[in-house]
Amino acid sequence: MSEKNFEASMQRLEEIVNQLDSGKLSLDESIKIFEEGIELSKFCSEKLNQAEKKIKTLMKKHEGGFQLELVSI
Repeated sequence: MSEKNFEASMQRLEEIVNQLDSGKLSLDESIKIFEEGIELSKFCSEKLNQAEKKIKTLMKKHEGGFQLELVSI
């Protein structure tokens, strides 16, 4: 994976979980992909934190600028 993105990282994490759950890997293989999974999990967590911060910043920036209303039809 030359350039990581959130979606591809989540897909790879799912593959890793499935491989680990299968019980077909050797101990060394399991440790290797578990380590990869930890790194991907960290990357995804950081991406989600960045997105949350950006959303909060945008909401503060536009606070009072718009409101959501429920309209019954």
